[in-house]
Amino acid sequence: MAGRTLDDWLEYQQRVHPHAMDFTLDRMHTLLAALGLGRPAAKVITVGGTNGKGSVTATLESVARAAGLKVGLYTSPHLLRYTERIRINGAEIDPATLVAVFERIEAARGATTLTYFEYGTLAALMAFAQSGVELVILEVGLGGRLDAVNAIDADVGVVVSISLDHTEYLGDTLEAIGREKAGIFRAGRPAIYGSLAMPASIATEAARIGARLERFGTDFQVEVQAAGFAFVRGVTRLSGLPAPALAGSAQYANAATALAALDAAGLLPGSAVVARGLAGVSLPARYQVVPGVVEWVFDVAHNPGSAAVLADTMIERRGSGRTLVVAGLLGDKDAVAVGRELARALGARDVVCAVTLAGERGRQAESLAALWEPLLGRSLTTAMSVEAGCAFAAHAAEPGDRVVVFGSFHTAAPALEWHRLYSASPPV
Repeated sequence: MAGRTLDDWLEYQQRVHPHAMDFTLDRMHTLLAALGLGRPAAKVITVGGTNGKGSVTATLESVARAAGLKVGLYTSPHLLRYTERIRINGAEIDPATLVAVFERIEAARGATTLTYFEYGTLAALMAFAQSGVELVILEVGLGGRLDAVNAIDADVGVVVSISLDHTEYLGDTLEAIGREKAGIFRAGRPAIYGSLAMPASIATEAARIGARLERFGTDFQVEVQAAGFAFVRGVTRLSGLPAPALAGSAQYANAATALAALDAAGLLPGSAVVARGLAGVSLPARYQVVPGVVEWVFDVAHNPGSAAVLADTMIERRGSGRTLVVAGLLGDKDAVAVGRELARALGARDVVCAVTLAGERGRQAESLAALWEPLLGRSLTTAMSVEAGCAFAAHAAEPGDRVVVFGSFHTAAPALEWHRLYSASPPV
């Protein structure tokens, strides 16, 4: 296997295990023992939930680094580069370092087959252990109870929100999904829940496990003020904090959830440091705004919960011009529920272009348009690819309009790359 590039390794890892998804922690425990990997840092915070995980992990990382901690962050999926998934002190892992880690994992695994996600999770844990980080933040890939990151016992478990998504794996009710997500909690340790609406199964599972459940709006909260907000959790109160750097009113709850997790872990700094950390939060494709004569917005919303947040933010930030929407959804997503959320954010003059997402899980633009036209009350334009949809919007947009591109990483990633090239050499 020596001499393989990172791309070679990633292609190889998709063929090692017979199933792309095979939920069990047995293989992770076997390899952790074989590699001699224990806890990757003194403190571990694991973040799960349907929506908001990226915002919370980005806030955790930024505030902890502002406090002077050396931080390891593991997230998924990636937008443009696999190395985005593993960050050490704010920097993506070097490809050569990642290849060396993969080589060690391969040498240790013997007859044990690993999934693509398990390889990445083990690589992150090994890289963090080698780097001597003080805090590790692990983002759950899918579910929680049987997700690979749950092989590590977290000091604080965070579930940000519960919405219908991945129902084929997690169950088709909020209660069933909540039960799976709560599997990251640990006995005697803080369990942070970051939304007002909470399935009863979250509390039931926390009680069964013996975790100490804390709820947003009850055990910790925000007080929105003219220039920002205050964070309150028990005897902890931080005032004069700036408004979240990420767009949308939902980010207040996400920021509070991250601060509650840091406080529960004994790592929350004072107001001035927290303010600096909050101001430095950035996260691609979460209502990412690229200003200009025509504003461009990129978002990975792809399920009913994230579409509701996107719609709220579109309404909050509506200007005087039109909105041109470019949207593509995978075939296993609830397009009808997403369309209902989008409908309430549209004005009479707004334009929607449905795009085709290719691949086994893809959905044709014409299929999406047929579902959405009666929901949105208008005819839709269709395009054969994300790039073609972006080109249509760029041509149709007028000064003062905005273009909103959304529909998961499979839509946002090619759109961001298209926009980068378009901005570098726009048509004359």
